[in-house]
Amino acid sequence: MSLRPLFVTQIYESSLADAAGFADFNAELEEAVEMLAAEDRAGQAWCKANAYGGYTSYASLDDLPQRATVFSMLKTRLDRHAKAYAEALHLDLGARRLRLDSLWVNLLKPGASHSGHIHPHSVLSGTVYVRTPPGASALKLEDPRLPLMMAAPPRLADAPEADRSFVYLQPQPGTILMWESWLRHEVPANAAKTPRISISFNYGWR
Repeated sequence: MSLRPLFVTQIYESSLADAAGFADFNAELEEAVEMLAAEDRAGQAWCKANAYGGYTSYASLDDLPQRATVFSMLKTRLDRHAKAYAEALHLDLGARRLRLDSLWVNLLKPGASHSGHIHPHSVLSGTVYVRTPPGASALKLEDPRLPLMMAAPPRLADAPEADRSFVYLQPQPGTILMWESWLRHEVPANAAKTPRISISFNYGWR
């Protein structure tokens, strides 16, 4: 008997932490996120209205790379990773290319979570992690076939990672995770005693 893996979901994982000057760069990102959380009144209002446990600039600011040099530097680094990921996925981009459509920050308070969702109208999505204190939430990824499985039995508790219905990835500061934007994912409740900080992004085909 042989098994042939088909239609595999490829998750991109890398890190900024190996680059020279990472500690200073990461500290600058953290400071910039906390500044936005303190000053972005529109973002604060959106978070309150939508019961977001902490702060996100998702619905209020769409110009972070122009707003602060550290976000522009981050974009440059993410562009390289997105290009490498697209090549690994064998995407045929033709005369167009992947462009950063959106970049937003997330400061998730203790006990807060972000329910399952996808990122419509994008090709690649991802997150770079800035602060992950002990107990900070993992990224929970869902098998995209689940809605089609109907009467299928559950998987064994000790099934290999590639065969599980849900996979939890525990990032560290500097970790970059990317996935194709149709992949459903969520952030379970933050069990840390301090906020978890991350920066998320989408790439579109333009």
